[in-house]
Amino acid sequence: MKKLLLFTLLSICASSQAMAAGVMLATEEYPPFSYRDGKTIKGASVEQVEKVMSDAGIDYKIEMMPWARAYKLAQTTPMSCVFTTAHSAKRDPMFRWVEPLLVDRNILITRSGSGVTAKNLEEARQYTVGTQREDYTEVMLKENGFTKLDVATDFNATLRKLLNGRIDMMPISEIYFGKLKAEQPLEKLTVLSSQPMGIACEKNFPRELLAKMQAALDKLIANGTQQTIFTKYGLSSAD
Repeated sequence: MKKLLLFTLLSICASSQAMAAGVMLATEEYPPFSYRDGKTIKGASVEQVEKVMSDAGIDYKIEMMPWARAYKLAQTTPMSCVFTTAHSAKRDPMFRWVEPLLVDRNILITRSGSGVTAKNLEEARQYTVGTQREDYTEVMLKENGFTKLDVATDFNATLRKLLNGRIDMMPISEIYFGKLKAEQPLEKLTVLSSQPMGIACEKNFPRELLAKMQAALDKLIANGTQQTIFTKYGLSSAD
């Protein structure tokens, strides 16, 4: 009984120390949701996360890194989360979730003038598609029978390959495409998937903190702040 009591006390102490140390929130370079402006990390998702953590009264730190590393961190490290993460059936039991930072469709796009045409996924499978390592679109493409995949480290690398003609198409947030097509010669082909996007936290993340974060996000959505942030970054919410 004494050993059990000691173990319980040590577990509580360790949990309290971890909570006191704050939450590590990892993200990738994926403008306009998350990107670097000099030494500052900005973006439509970053601003939401900052407001959520501040309103919830939780100490935190945001770090930017390649998606595969960020995703792995949130699976293996206590008090860690990754955003902006698509919530799929496969991922559901792997994390504890705070959502939605947005609800979005993912579409396949190509470079204007590329000659690539695809009205549906069946027609798209014949082409080489670029995506990011450990990104949910890599899994989504494989599940939909795509075999000609080019996997890069981050979104910007994939986009450069598309614009340079090294790949035929790539998946992208439909919300972001509405902004990007005004800046780059790109065309929409077909829809790949639709999903909520959120903060995915390590599966043993404290439920009391999770509840505070969810309540803060719910308030941010209800009072119109989320839509204001989308508008600031030239985005429109997806209903």
